[in-house]
Amino acid sequence: MGIPDTSATAPSRARAWTRLHQHLGCAPGPLTFDMVLQAAADHLHESDDLDWKRDLPVPPMNGQWNEFAKDVAAMANTRGGLLVYGVSNDHEMVGVDREKADLRQYGQWVRNHVHPYLPDLVMFTLTDGAKTILVVDVPASEMAPHLVHGRSDKDKEQQAFTVPYRDRDHTAWMAEHQIERAYRDRFTRTGSAEEALRQHSDFLTKTITAHAVKPSAWLVAVARPTRPLPRGVPPLDREEAQFLLRLAEERGRSLAPRRIPGPMKGMGDALTNPRPGLRRWVSSTLEDDYNRNSMIELHHDGTVTMVSNVSWRPRSEEDRLNAREKGRIDSALPVSLRVIEAGCGDFLGAILELQRKLSLDSTQQIIATIYASNGSRALEPRTAGFGDGGEITPPYARNPHHIQPAHTLLSPIADDEEAAHVAKELSNDLMSQFGL
Repeated sequence: MGIPDTSATAPSRARAWTRLHQHLGCAPGPLTFDMVLQAAADHLHESDDLDWKRDLPVPPMNGQWNEFAKDVAAMANTRGGLLVYGVSNDHEMVGVDREKADLRQYGQWVRNHVHPYLPDLVMFTLTDGAKTILVVDVPASEMAPHLVHGRSDKDKEQQAFTVPYRDRDHTAWMAEHQIERAYRDRFTRTGSAEEALRQHSDFLTKTITAHAVKPSAWLVAVARPTRPLPRGVPPLDREEAQFLLRLAEERGRSLAPRRIPGPMKGMGDALTNPRPGLRRWVSSTLEDDYNRNSMIELHHDGTVTMVSNVSWRPRSEEDRLNAREKGRIDSALPVSLRVIEAGCGDFLGAILELQRKLSLDSTQQIIATIYASNGSRALEPRTAGFGDGGEITPPYARNPHHIQPAHTLLSPIADDEEAAHVAKELSNDLMSQFGL
């Protein structure tokens, strides 16, 4: 959830284009107190994506529905919008008591009463020094319909679910046929998103197969926003992509524990020398034969892809392996746990930096797997003993031939802590399939 903001400008995590921007003819950018003040002075009417509220949200009383949760769900079930507290229905800027604006409590109400949970909500205050308003920025949800959970009016002990939505300037309740259509739309969106992820993954595995000189295991990861940027949005230029990749490598180091350099660090100067691709920037060492082969792509629509050879090891280390160990590598492809952990950290670092740069306002869908370039060879996990010592294969480990893809999500308002949790979740889901 967003935190209170004492400035006159919305936090960067809020959407850059709203009903107020449209009404005032403003370019996309942060919402400001003056913009709200002018919209109220213009008597901007309420709509399906704008709701003026005089008073702050209050707890439900006498078995009533949680009105705040209902209003949030209604916006999310329609097309998203703004709830603005401190402006009356007749457009008087009355303000709110900032000390009583309990954003943590409001977030808890959403978690308790809205299902499925709506993670992308942003709440913040705006002030001119004399008056304060509370803005709740509700995104259009890919997981709609969201149900509101509360007590029934007739039987206070009976729990009930309803599905609110915005009908022009007021909140209504979905009928059965509307709920049916809303679920059908959700399943269609989900299927389309999964197909897009699969297409990216298939392209990456074909690329690996074409470039791999010898059998090897690869980390393959794709992240795609549920609402990708349209093609009309100006893409990153090369200097912006260079700077972003440099920041991503630095951030990635803090998101996952590592005792070896991550794939992005191992790319050297190639990382910050991206070349143009099909509506994307591409940094690649797939053609190198003296370093770990990796590739990272920053797509203009907000998608991030990464591949990295997790079997590669420096020639000097390989020379020290005894004949028995070489025999095991010949029969099974080594998969380095340390590289998987570091790679997931690098990947989340790139997602986070691109997400913030493009001001993406939808959840990132993430998929990662381990792919054998020859398609059928067994995979052998390699874990580090102590310190920076050599890697070994635990005797209890499994050697699977195929790894199921790991799926997870990242909120558009994610901080480093959440990103680190997602990176750990990805690496754990992959390595647990080896019995580790």
